Amino acid sequence: MRRREFLRLSVLAPLAAFAGHAGGSAAASPVRVHLLPDGRAHRFGLSTRRFLLDGTPFTLRSGEMHPIRIPRAYWRQRIRMAKAMGLNTISLYVMWNALESEPGVFDLTTGRRDFARFIRTCQEEGMWVYFRPGPYVCGEWDFGGLPPYLLRQPHIRVRDKDDADYMAAVRRYIAAIAPVVQPLMAANGGPILMLQIENEYASYGHDLAYLEVLRALWQQHGIEGPFSISDGLDQVRKAHTYLPGAALGLDGDTDFAAAQGIAGEMPVWMGEGYPGWLTHWGDKDFARGDFVATLRKLLDENQSFNMYVVHGGTNFGFGAGANAHDDYSHFQPVITSYDYGAPIDERGAATPDYHTFRAMLAAHATRPLPDVPAPPPATHFAAITPKPYASLWDNLPQAKRVERPEGNELLFGQGQGMVLYRRHIRAGGTLVLDGVRDYALVFKGGRFVDSVSRGEHPSLNSNPAVTLPGNDGEAEILEILVDSFGHVGYGHAMVDRKGLVGEVLLDGEPLRDWEVFSLPLDAAWLGNLKPLRVSPTRPGVFFKAALHLQRVGDCYLDLAGWNKGYLWVNGRLLGRYWHIGPQQRLFCPGAWLREGNNDVLVLDLHHIAPAPIGSAPTLAGER
Repeated sequence: MRRREFLRLSVLAPLAAFAGHAGGSAAASPVRVHLLPDGRAHRFGLSTRRFLLDGTPFTLRSGEMHPIRIPRAYWRQRIRMAKAMGLNTISLYVMWNALESEPGVFDLTTGRRDFARFIRTCQEEGMWVYFRPGPYVCGEWDFGGLPPYLLRQPHIRVRDKDDADYMAAVRRYIAAIAPVVQPLMAANGGPILMLQIENEYASYGHDLAYLEVLRALWQQHGIEGPFSISDGLDQVRKAHTYLPGAALGLDGDTDFAAAQGIAGEMPVWMGEGYPGWLTHWGDKDFARGDFVATLRKLLDENQSFNMYVVHGGTNFGFGAGANAHDDYSHFQPVITSYDYGAPIDERGAATPDYHTFRAMLAAHATRPLPDVPAPPPATHFAAITPKPYASLWDNLPQAKRVERPEGNELLFGQGQGMVLYRRHIRAGGTLVLDGVRDYALVFKGGRFVDSVSRGEHPSLNSNPAVTLPGNDGEAEILEILVDSFGHVGYGHAMVDRKGLVGEVLLDGEPLRDWEVFSLPLDAAWLGNLKPLRVSPTRPGVFFKAALHLQRVGDCYLDLAGWNKGYLWVNGRLLGRYWHIGPQQRLFCPGAWLREGNNDVLVLDLHHIAPAPIGSAPTLAGER
């Protein structure tokens, strides 16, 4: 059974009988520690199967949220929501690829990238921090948090200490963020109690020395720990990748007794417990979980835990990742919403689970919980219908000539967006695209013929055939426009370059000599769009509208009438949409809107005529 399916089932399955305890006996009374991150130095230690804070046993009651998935204006409200639920710690991933866009080009302070400001906000709100900087994080994020520029190296081996290119990038990353992290450690007056080394490595590799190298890199930059790892129990046991001296976090497992046999005297805890689950495009519905029995067990036995996630947020921009089998088949792209069925929903409101968990945590608290904060204000608007504005075909850059198709990363150093492959052919026939990553539209003579979706054809051996109409021997242009989802971020299929990565065959013969065009869909490219001069006649159209608001607030933009594409509001890419669902609405934070006119831009890959865009108060359900 694949690890992620195992963890999903473990959330829903009845709990196994428990013997032994990593942080105190099952009969132990709750640990009464009121120490808060107050700017003074505190000692967080790993000792005799328990966590110690200034020498006193301490139980972590942690909830995970990721600043990159939350509008910066809402960070404090989300942190306060977690505190009011009864938690004492915030866990967070830092996504490396959000911080380093090109080799050596770091941005640690702009907007949602300013993780240090998020951590200091946790401290201001009286919350400790469990810090998870990777370099690999998974998290259903593009490429598991690794920077896609690594895929420009033809023979890259990620998560491998023996790959010189990968490790040079890792050293640069840690050297860049360690000086920011070091003063935020509890020993230096900050709120960070513990730092995780990598993530779920046993589910990928078995080289313990790789984890030891990463720990040594942090230590070389003045961060002495404490350190942790987090993984599935069976995977750690089989791969022998427990890092000596580190806390052992179990993902979706409560067999602490068995784990203690691996960790010795180091603490064992639930590094990830799942109140919800991720959702892929094409799933029948949004995933949900049932964490009540697990949480009751953890509280009754005074176990430390991290709830993954207490608040998920949104995969804004190109942030959503993907899953696939280790042979790159069965591709499953993650939807734009990262609501995750979490107790704090995508826009920061309390769910029924939130109130259930809060009541359970309050029963084990030593003092009253804070009042539950209100969510940010909401708004709604009458449906708008954008007008055709620009066409991809009028905005092609200069072509690059290649003998055969290759991935975007190798062709252009491009880690997102689209690429167009073009050549002339003199006949119709059967066209087979071997290696579509991830969604291709086929045009002949400027007319749309068919589309091919990697996600809808899961097997590597089932590349669908496209029948091209004949043209009486006259030369016509064959164009293949390839759109991408996020790079695979879990398992061994991580060298997941985008575009066409295999042969294009016409009646069994490979086609050679192509023109290729880079379409990154980034701000620089969009800023130079040339407007339409005539009505569009083929798909690949941008639509534009002004959304007038008298009052700003959060809302969901309903795209149920559209097909597949991208949506920008005031220049911010909210994310992808796709008619196959289950997501039909994209979250638009009120913090990104303004009174008066707001610019709405839609790129739809199939529509040449617009459809209305309405508003809705929630991700699903009521309108």
